[in-house]
Amino acid sequence: MSYVCDNCGRGVQYGESGRHGRGVAGGRWKKRAQRTRKVFKPNLHKYMGSKYCTKCLRKIKGQRITVVAAAA
Repeated sequence: MSYVCDNCGRGVQYGESGRHGRGVAGGRWKKRAQRTRKVFKPNLHKYMGSKYCTKCLRKIKGQRITVVAAAA
């Protein structure tokens, strides 16, 4: 199962996460936590047989409501 939106192609992104900030009040300016690799996965949903990210899903559902309202 691939983490890719069928509409826009948004997929997995990689980055670093360093959770603890430097320079806490009253403390010394030393590094608090190590930097670790992090995988950011898109928020995918299955809708009508395809996988869409949240942004595309909102657009598609908005267009569907507009088309139905115009036909009525």
